[in-house]
Amino acid sequence: MQVILLERVAKLGQMGDVVDVKPGYARNYLLPQGKALTASEANIRRFEEQKAQLEARNLETRKEAEALAEKLDGQQFVIIRSASESGALYGSVTPRDAAAAATEEGFTIDRKQVVLTGPIKELGLHTVSVVLHPEVTVEIKLNVARSAEEAELQASGKSIQELAAEEEAQAEFEIAELFEDIGSAASEDEELAAAPAEEGKEESKE
Repeated sequence: MQVILLERVAKLGQMGDVVDVKPGYARNYLLPQGKALTASEANIRRFEEQKAQLEARNLETRKEAEALAEKLDGQQFVIIRSASESGALYGSVTPRDAAAAATEEGFTIDRKQVVLTGPIKELGLHTVSVVLHPEVTVEIKLNVARSAEEAELQASGKSIQELAAEEEAQAEFEIAELFEDIGSAASEDEELAAAPAEEGKEESKE
């Protein structure tokens, strides 16, 4: 099926290009989203008549997107989720979650603009793309953690595995110290118990 593109579409073409696409892709995405028209003679003529307006509108929206991109690119957003000790989430983080986290921080983006290469199902830092305009894409980081404190540690560069290892080492250290304290206390008790016995021996000698 041939369509004429009304804007740039990644991996397909630029505004004004007439391209071949699968009918389902055209009917379910390109046409209802206003990204293309069927490439009939009437629609091609209509596009040529409106080309200047479409290009002007595209330029305006691109400038707005570029202004937002300067502020948004590289930003990190915290998403708090429940997870197992190994770091596996009970559920997953979706584009809607990413959009909501960015919006809470004052960046207005839609879930449809968030591109995930796969579902996020683990704690940690995850890089995702946000398509602000057909010609403007930025990357943000999602800091998925079980608490704000854990998010801060992850932001400093520590992985959930490193955090778990540190907690385990700290616990082992505390247990070892506890046993040392118990051992030293027992030694003191033995010394105190032995002292009267020694005194008794000295007295018997006299």
